Parts: sequence; structure tokens; C-alpha cells
Amino acid sequence: MSTSSSAAWQPSAPRAEFRFGHESRGEGGPAGWSIDWLLKRNCSMAPRQLLAFYLSLCVLSLGIATMFWFQGARMIMTFAWIELFAVGVALWVVARHATDSESIVLRNDRLTVEVANGQQVERVEFQPAWVRVEPAHGDQSLIELSGQGRRIAVGRFVRPELRSQLAQELRHALRRWQQGAARLSPV
Repeated sequence: MSTSSSAAWQPSAPRAEFRFGHESRGEGGPAGWSIDWLLKRNCSMAPRQLLAFYLSLCVLSLGIATMFWFQGARMIMTFAWIELFAVGVALWVVARHATDSESIVLRNDRLTVEVANGQQVERVEFQPAWVRVEPAHGDQSLIELSGQGRRIAVGRFVRPELRSQLAQELRHALRRWQQGAARLSPV
């Protein structure tokens, strides 16, 4: 037995999987709220876990090399040390950037952006009323925040297809801040 319907099936419109920002109410901002975005590198291992992995790799590799050393294959130990040095350098580079992040905070009449890349931290503060959100110049399709002669690119840790959603959220939050500031300003 089959049934048919005259109405065609319509797929639902794609919805956002998640929101980037975290909003909190209370002290801060003209409308009594603040919002912040914390964008971090997606790391499968913390630096301590990476160190534990490297040390276990050293024990295993040097253990095998020692067995071959006692069997008379003396060159194996040299290659084991070269291998461990190369892997150690590569893991050190990865660990240096494991805590890279971008923080965007809209609070108390300030939009503060901090970009941490290795040991360098770049911090830029804007007045929200003067901030422009637009695509960054270049081929990485990052988001550029600019205003008052300053600019900074964000979105490195967001998948490229979700960067437009982040830009929309930033624009929305800035508009909401401006609406709150307009309500509180004397006429």
C-alpha cells in the first residue's frame, strides 16, 4: 500500500551549527552586556602530552637501537639519535604554536582584539562605533577589523567556510552595541 502527497518535500534551510561568541549580561557595554569570542587552534595533544609521547618514542627508539648495537650494528645508534633530534625539533615547533589563539572582546565601550602567535601577542583596541568588519586583503580570506587607523586580521582558527558567519556575528554585535549606545546617549 502506498500513499502519495501533493505537497513536494522541501529541504530545510541550512542552519548555523554553532555560535562563535559567548554573551554575558551584567556590567559592561552601554546596553549592560558584553560578548567575547575565543578562537583557538584545534590541537589533538596538549604540550605535556606531546612531551610524554616524545619521551616514550625516545625510549622505544633508543631501546631498539641498543639491541642492534649489541648485535654489532653500530651505525643504527647514530641514525636513531639523528631521527630523535629531527622529530624533537618538529615537535618543539608544533608545541610552540599549540596555544596560539585570537580573543575578541566587546565590553565597556571597547572592542579589544588579541592575537597570540607563538611568543608574540598583538593587541589592538577600537572604539566600537568606528570599527569596520570586512574581508582581509590577501588570499587567506581572513576577516579584517579596522578603524581609527589600526587594523588586525582574525579568523585563522576558523574553518574558511565559517568565517563569513563569524564576520556576520561581529557585525551584529557591533550594531547591537551601537543601538544600546544610541539609547543611552542624551539627545
